[in-house]
Amino acid sequence: MNRAAIAFAALGLLAGCAAPRGPAAPAPLPVPQWHAPLPHDGTVAGMAAWWQQLGDPLLAELVAAAQAASPSVSAAQARIGDARAARTAAGAALLPTLDASAAAARGNSQPPAPLATTVRAGVQAAWEIDLFGGNRQAAEAAQARLDGAHAGWHEARVAVAAETANAYLGLRSCERQALVAQRDAQSRQETARLAALSADAGFTAPADAALARAGAADAARRATQQRAQCELDLKALVALSAMAEPLLRERLAVPWGEPAAAIPAVPAVPAALLTQRPDLYRAEREVAAAGADLGSAQAQRLPRLTLAGSVAAGTARTGGVSTDLQTWSIGPLALSLPLFDGGRRAANVDAAQARYADAASQYAARVRQAVREVEQALVQLESARERQQDARSAFDGYAASLAATQARYSGGLASLPELEESRRLALAAETALVALQQERLAAWVALYRAVGGGWSAPPATQAAAGS
Repeated sequence: MNRAAIAFAALGLLAGCAAPRGPAAPAPLPVPQWHAPLPHDGTVAGMAAWWQQLGDPLLAELVAAAQAASPSVSAAQARIGDARAARTAAGAALLPTLDASAAAARGNSQPPAPLATTVRAGVQAAWEIDLFGGNRQAAEAAQARLDGAHAGWHEARVAVAAETANAYLGLRSCERQALVAQRDAQSRQETARLAALSADAGFTAPADAALARAGAADAARRATQQRAQCELDLKALVALSAMAEPLLRERLAVPWGEPAAAIPAVPAVPAALLTQRPDLYRAEREVAAAGADLGSAQAQRLPRLTLAGSVAAGTARTGGVSTDLQTWSIGPLALSLPLFDGGRRAANVDAAQARYADAASQYAARVRQAVREVEQALVQLESARERQQDARSAFDGYAASLAATQARYSGGLASLPELEESRRLALAAETALVALQQERLAAWVALYRAVGGGWSAPPATQAAAGS
């Protein structure tokens, strides 16, 4: 037994020294390690609280409802279960297996021998000694994929939150556009009525009255089209959030503030925030898993060592005499050496090497894409912020011009075509202002998604703290 213990210890040392290892994961990000692999430390409460900074409780409620109803989040949760089961199975390969058996028999082997009743129960054990670390690396790969599945679940929640926010903010913007179109239609309708009365009295040319009627009809068409678009947006939000439509309509009836005013200027985002993107973390874990798979495939080409054993107890009763049957065994300790398999194990290594190279390439590409998305969102956000002031000034100017032209038209000092042109410019300016406010909100949501789910403090504050 002492010799056997020494032999096992020697084999363990050999396994630790000779175990092949897969290549380490690349690190193209300018950070030494993943300090916070998920935004808000991966907590659902922190993620929900992020949306409350816009001061719209309905938005946060819709985001939570959409995540609860989303099939993509549900599928990501199922993938976590699959990955957890795979990790358990991979970890079980490192441990001995233990099976119990029981049997009973009655008969005689050769007449006229008396009948015999035999009852046996036993336990069999088997263990593959992980001589070169192949099973251990398979377990590491399974753990890495489980970590990636958790990140995928958070990535799905971020994507659903961004989609819901865009749908909700788009609906609110559509409602504002509908109000603008409705006011324009009412104004043009009143102008057409007055022009018709003036034409009947002979003070206005019939052509001007026809122009006023055409403008009113065109404005009514735009208002109807805008209302229909809002209805379509509402239906889409109902399907996305699974909230009952009557309840959602009731909640939407509350006057909506302008959340764009709550958005601070974001001149830059620290590069370290990229490390919290769930898709980057998942890609990094996939590289680690592919590297461990490569090491496991290499280990399959090396000798395998297995140990078996059993313990059994039973009784045999023949002719009224009972005999105890007890057996035990340790072994065999078997060493198998691959000699020829037609190149199957070598092909598995080549395939694992190719998968590792692909995972590393995908990881590097995701990093570049993440940088691009963040920079694009920053450019769009800052551009919208800068243009919003100019759009506000343009709208104020055109609105003042429209008011003056209406006063002149009422006093007979301006023609109807002048009034219609002034109204058209004011309408275009107000429509552009509402669209620009929506564009800024959309850029804010895009930045939220680009950094993987928001941040715990404004990026500008983080940058100042780190400098």
